[in-house]
Amino acid sequence: MNHKEVAQRIADAVQADNIVAAAHCATRLRLVIKDVDLIDQDALDNDPDLKGTFNTDGQYQIIVGPGDVNKVYDEFVNITGAKQASTDDLKAIAAESGHQNPLMSLVKVLSDIFVPLIPAMVAGGLLMALNNILTQPKLFGPQALVEMYPQIQGMAEMINLMASAPFAFLPILIGFTATRRFGGNEILGAAAGMMLVMPQLINGYDVANVMASGKMPMWDVFGLHVAQAGYQGQVLPVIGVAFILATLEKFFHKHLKGAIDFTFTPMLSLILTGFITFIVVGPVLRIVSNGFTDGLTWLVATTGFVGYAIFGFFYSPIVITGLHQSFPAIETQLLSDIAKTGGDFIFPIASVANMAQAGSAFAVYFLSKGNEKMRALSSSAGTSALLGITEPAMFGVNLKYRFPFFIALGAAGVGGLIMGLFHVLSLSLGPAGVIGFVAIPVDKWTAFFISIGVAFVIALVVTYAYGLKKMPAAAGATKSHADAKPAKFVAPKEHADGPSVDAPVAGKVIDLSTVNDPVFSSGMMGNGVAIEPTDGAIIAPADAEITVAYATKHAYGLTTTDGIELLIHVGIDTVNLEGKGFESFVEQGQKIKKGEKLGTFDASIIADAGYPTTTMVLVTNSANFEEVANDVAYGQNVSTDEKLLTAVPKATEA
Repeated sequence: MNHKEVAQRIADAVQADNIVAAAHCATRLRLVIKDVDLIDQDALDNDPDLKGTFNTDGQYQIIVGPGDVNKVYDEFVNITGAKQASTDDLKAIAAESGHQNPLMSLVKVLSDIFVPLIPAMVAGGLLMALNNILTQPKLFGPQALVEMYPQIQGMAEMINLMASAPFAFLPILIGFTATRRFGGNEILGAAAGMMLVMPQLINGYDVANVMASGKMPMWDVFGLHVAQAGYQGQVLPVIGVAFILATLEKFFHKHLKGAIDFTFTPMLSLILTGFITFIVVGPVLRIVSNGFTDGLTWLVATTGFVGYAIFGFFYSPIVITGLHQSFPAIETQLLSDIAKTGGDFIFPIASVANMAQAGSAFAVYFLSKGNEKMRALSSSAGTSALLGITEPAMFGVNLKYRFPFFIALGAAGVGGLIMGLFHVLSLSLGPAGVIGFVAIPVDKWTAFFISIGVAFVIALVVTYAYGLKKMPAAAGATKSHADAKPAKFVAPKEHADGPSVDAPVAGKVIDLSTVNDPVFSSGMMGNGVAIEPTDGAIIAPADAEITVAYATKHAYGLTTTDGIELLIHVGIDTVNLEGKGFESFVEQGQKIKKGEKLGTFDASIIADAGYPTTTMVLVTNSANFEEVANDVAYGQNVSTDEKLLTAVPKATEA
């Protein structure tokens, strides 16, 4: 590669006066651009020395590759005179320049908080469905199964307890993930969540009634009367608590040193967060959250089927904000007074919204011919949405292309309108999807299936029809030849023949396509696997030469004596740490032996800064081989003395 010529071609394509600032990481140029529409995308797409481009979080990123990107960057800066910045500073510049979409930034924050909770929510929802089957009358006869067979009563009660646990203690789960997302200690976050649901407090579901009766117990704190109110079923207050806790913790870590920091930072962070929460933040955010949910109740009660349609349209955007996590509180109240309310209106509306998102996700599946990664993601995400879990479909598929998400909103509005015309209510909580009929009275099953069927079909058909013209543009500026992997990837393969490399870090092997970075997950940089490390040592996986040793110490480029060009990249966006938490023992050009230690990393420092430690192991010259075979099955643990990848040579032509 002629680095100066590549830099000149990039400069011509993006235009020097169109650049706000520039930085680079281990694999790509990162630019803040004034107007992306002025970029000559075709020139970049057809450049044989570039592996692809994409635009995200206000940064236009050009994938060059390890060992070359730093040289191209230096030439690029010389040619354009672009303002240089660290990758961390570049994020701030993007935000200040107005190029970072605030809504999508909020989406990313909330998805980071709620996506890890999906397994618990899925388990709880499906257990609720099972409990409904056991306890709802008229499913298998005039009586419920527990009444027909009293011997299963104990089992049903145990299942109900298991189903309720994730929802009853939701603030603890949110405290854990939100504090981690904001850069604090997640265990402290869980402890803060526990404070909010202590049994000594008035249960969050009863706070309104107790306050109305004037019998709320109070603490007297230096003359201030602080309500002893719990926060079960609340979301916004817990996120606020996590943000305050993480901010205080980082402040104390910065200003306290050594043993004093270790001893007093957790205590000071927790006690200050507790007082701020119970005195100010908790009550204020409870009012905001309750006002929002009360408004929804009023809307549906006042406007009937029109309210169903409006709520159906806006349900998925509400999910994006995370406020839907507070709906169980409303639904519980509706169901507790079912003689007066008739049932829960939120569950049927959620079902049509989820089915609409599923329809759009499956449309993307049919539109993604030739993109096996997206087909696999959209099909699994669509199936998950059918069962009531839409986060993978929304965040992983529909919002990626945008138009499928908005078409799904319209389809959900139509489905909600039909649901409202038939006045469908649920008798219990459950999975808001195709199997949600178990929570619906038997005489409303037909109306329920018609409503969700209409939402699904409209979303599927309209998204597909519209996507036939819009999909290429909506997919983002991605190099056409980067979508196709340079060599066939096999995972796992027991008897692949060819040069191999061991695992450079010990840990659990995971599918590269699940990594939250499109440069790695798409195969742009080559085939390989990712590892969730259990140890902080980075070990040479083969006899090799160090071709790239980054100053930030988070990534290494190696060329083995067998001709495999390997990239070891510790963490996602860890270049922003600028070497903090990393130590390197090698330098560029050094010859190393298999088993030598290349460097180390401190997983706690990386995690406290809010970055994953997922380590990518890529064969960057995959195109030179017939296939790259994974020798360890996904989900299995691997040690640094075990073979990880085998590069199978191409068959010799006759």
